[in-house]
Amino acid sequence: MSTLEIVGGAVLLAICLAIIVICLMQDQKSQDSMTAALTGASTESFYGKNEGRTKEAILNKITRTLGIILFVVTLAVNLIPLFTEN
Repeated sequence: MSTLEIVGGAVLLAICLAIIVICLMQDQKSQDSMTAALTGASTESFYGKNEGRTKEAILNKITRTLGIILFVVTLAVNLIPLFTEN
């Protein structure tokens, strides 16, 4: 194992832990099913209108960004040793 693989593994572990913590911090969405249609629940709210400024929106953006970083780092950790062995 090279140093790059060890560092990459540590970064992957840190990103995975961060994603888990951030997902646990998010609120559970309720009434997104047919129950909302039957009861007449409205999706219009102050938080819906200010999508990018709420806590949930910020956590969603962070989760999405960390997911993309996780994907890129995973590819890099697996592909870089193929090119450096030669």
